Amino acid sequence: MRKIISRAPGRVCLFGDHQDYIQLPVIACAIDRLMQIDAVENGKKYFEVEMPDLGQKKIIPIKQNLDLIPRGDFLNIALKVLQKKNITPDRGFHVLITSQIPINAGLSSSSALTVAWIQFLITAFSNQKISPKDLALLAFETEVIQQGSSGGKMDQFTIAMGNTIFLDTHTNRFQHFDNLNLNLVVGVSGISKDTFGTLSHLKSNTWKSINQVESQIPGFKIANSKVKDLEKNLEYVETKLKPFFYATVSNHDITQRAIEALREDELNPNKLGELMNEHHYILKSYLKITPPLIDQMIDNANISGALGSKIVGSGGGGCIVSITQKKNKQQIIQAIKATGAKDAFAVNITNGAYVKTNF
Repeated sequence: MRKIISRAPGRVCLFGDHQDYIQLPVIACAIDRLMQIDAVENGKKYFEVEMPDLGQKKIIPIKQNLDLIPRGDFLNIALKVLQKKNITPDRGFHVLITSQIPINAGLSSSSALTVAWIQFLITAFSNQKISPKDLALLAFETEVIQQGSSGGKMDQFTIAMGNTIFLDTHTNRFQHFDNLNLNLVVGVSGISKDTFGTLSHLKSNTWKSINQVESQIPGFKIANSKVKDLEKNLEYVETKLKPFFYATVSNHDITQRAIEALREDELNPNKLGELMNEHHYILKSYLKITPPLIDQMIDNANISGALGSKIVGSGGGGCIVSITQKKNKQQIIQAIKATGAKDAFAVNITNGAYVKTNF
């Protein structure tokens, strides 16, 4: 009786929030909070899926019509995506899905589940060897392309590849930083997010602002836009859309400066912290995605010694991340919890998704 364990980490965006869906670069890392699938052949013609963290159970037939799948049903959508790759189930499994990743908190629990599920299916029903990049692209097709979602590629690539990556979301080129020794603390607000609604709103207005500049400046490319040209380019953007264009160009510039800092011979956490604070200011003041509790969590973390802090994920709730010194991690954790946040904890940067079988 075959047994398979498939694991995928959560992720934290360090720089480049709300940049991947407009095909600009991001810097993100995988963290040691895992999504785990424990699968055992059950001798049946269906998957028995248990998700105790959600209090849910689900039966998925191995033979079914995959043409009409509701939005958000990543498990079945993945089956449809893999079917096009000639990977189809021929036997059932009992599947237990457990998670250390807080749900709907901005740490990509849904992408971790998608990556772990696809990794399990390929291991169970194919002899194909799949690279982390191809695993990420299959997860991206499942979560975004098949559903017409507003997200980008950051989550899937970071989770599949692991460690810290600089990802050009337009070309899919990336740079790995395998031994980046950053001390990180995550604070979970407990405020649920409307990820789809928030991303749709921000993506739509951002592209409208970019298109207005493109219509006035032949050959304009947002990826080549510079902060020094902001004042001139903003003249072509209608008033209500100016904050979106300003945030896009400013955050892109911050990400570029952050990757230069990461490429230095000696890591400078203080510099990264300053850039993280600058990034958060743009997210808060121009995109306005931070509720009061998130603002208080960040203020408390920074006052207590964090080198820099920012909101993580789509916004409206979710979590924050702080770059800290090793000596004051616990102090910062307690300061975040003192705001009434649901939780706070230290995280380590970790490897990407992996699978074990016949152990």
